[in-house]
Amino acid sequence: MMKEAKKTLAIVGCGKLADIVVDALLSGVLDDYQLIGSYSRTFEKAQKLAERINKEEIGYRCDAYESISEIIALKPDYIVESAAPVALRELALPALKNGSSIVTLSIGALADEEFYNQVQETAKKHGTRVHLVSGSIGGFDVLRTASLMGDCEITFDTEKSPKSLRSTSVYESALETDAKKVFSGNAKQAIALFPTKVNVAVAASLASVGPENIKVSVTSVPDYIGDDHRIEIKNEEVHAIVDVYSKTSKIAGWSVVNTLRNITSPIVF
Repeated sequence: MMKEAKKTLAIVGCGKLADIVVDALLSGVLDDYQLIGSYSRTFEKAQKLAERINKEEIGYRCDAYESISEIIALKPDYIVESAAPVALRELALPALKNGSSIVTLSIGALADEEFYNQVQETAKKHGTRVHLVSGSIGGFDVLRTASLMGDCEITFDTEKSPKSLRSTSVYESALETDAKKVFSGNAKQAIALFPTKVNVAVAASLASVGPENIKVSVTSVPDYIGDDHRIEIKNEEVHAIVDVYSKTSKIAGWSVVNTLRNITSPIVF
């Protein structure tokens, strides 16, 4: 029996999370893939990522590129997006039209209903897919199942360090000493206020009741390390709580690895 050809892979966004994907490739955890292209707004980061592949001399090359359009032109089977919602907006439609499926962490971009519908229709028309990565949360299966059963309520409550909020409009020096709820609203409002901080809230909403129907809160806690995300969903039949604490963002990188494994696995979780 002939061995099936490996899937080709490209990465948009070459930070710490992309390094985790490369770690998995080089260790054999993602043996069904070959990384053939990398892109970052900082070209040197893309070069550094590509060089990690090339110096191992594993039978193929990875090249660094200076634009997203060059990555799309490669026509890889899958493009991993680990940059920011703005990158997904630039990447999604042309990549899907060109035959590449996408594995994305920047799910916040899909809180825009018009863009979400465009992505959905484009993928359907061209036989491609967008895989929404769980990132630093989990429980997509129970969220989707409970929402299919009928009317449900869902809340998404996050605790963060004030340090992680310093670049946002809600930050004030008092947060360094006093715990405070800095946001209460829905996922669409949350991602507008925190464009890179609450992708997971949008992800949970898309798996259940939609960005405008999930109740989201963000609480700043002094000296807090990491993030805690607590999701609660209720209907007449089900009451489920998914509570995930992560010290660092590493879990998001490994969730990309898990998604890529599921894509090619004969047994899917």
